[in-house]
Amino acid sequence: MKKLDGQLITVLGGGGFLGRYVVQRLLALGARVRVAEREPRKAVFLKPLGGLGQTQFVAADVRDPASVARAVQGSDAVINLVGSFDDMKAVQADGAGHVAAAAKAASVRALVHVSAIGADTESPSTYGRSKGAGEAAVRATFPGATILRPSIIFGREDNFINRFAALIRFAPVIPIIAPKAKFQPVYVGDVADAVVAALGDGAAGKTFELGGPEVLTMAELQQGIADATGRKRLFVEVPDVVSGALATGLGWAPGAPITKDQWLMLQRDNVVADGAADLGQLGVAATSLGSVADGWLVQYRRHGRFAQTA
Repeated sequence: MKKLDGQLITVLGGGGFLGRYVVQRLLALGARVRVAEREPRKAVFLKPLGGLGQTQFVAADVRDPASVARAVQGSDAVINLVGSFDDMKAVQADGAGHVAAAAKAASVRALVHVSAIGADTESPSTYGRSKGAGEAAVRATFPGATILRPSIIFGREDNFINRFAALIRFAPVIPIIAPKAKFQPVYVGDVADAVVAALGDGAAGKTFELGGPEVLTMAELQQGIADATGRKRLFVEVPDVVSGALATGLGWAPGAPITKDQWLMLQRDNVVADGAADLGQLGVAATSLGSVADGWLVQYRRHGRFAQTA
């Protein structure tokens, strides 16, 4: 990757799951990194990754244009990783527009906006619509921005693979909602590499969809996790009419297994579209789930690393 010596790059959401990997790569390439978070103290764990004075921490909330403007002031490039399942319009639609406007006002050379596969202003889900509106706001304000749309991102700290692994560890019977829904899980390290590559001039103004080397159904994914952790479980596929009624009737309640919006998201496959620019065009080789997941799924085995998973 091209060296970024001395460049100041602001990363909104830099203390999150994906953010820590992006920040690590930027620091390794010699950039000065300004991590912008609503609560900067929660991102201070990143400080030892860089040299003296290489990392800065500032308070910013994408819902507050003034705080975003202060965060990006003086930056060479801006990366927006912020996403949420709460207050989605304000964070993912309006917030994305605030970041783009601030980046334009600050005359930064590059803006990278991380969206998601399924972003569509006509999506049936609020999540998909808010992501689509965010992309539209970015394009309207900063046409040269690079937009990245990852599928489900997996990695040691994720809240997807780990969530299913924890459920499989304790429950003998596992209901599978939307068993035929397709995903193309992409490794967090690959997405971080794509974000850094997207800072290059060749990616400006383009949209890339990021997926791993495998397309898996929800049922295949959960069975694979059970196999990797040595757990024999009974998987029960829940008919859509039942899961849809459950999501509609109880999805609003705290602790509900699935919300109505999540159920709507699962009605569309989460895979890279045919002909879309992808990881390969950013110079990143896709990493399979099986090649790295054992490194942390071992904690879910009955006897840890000493267990047999035949």
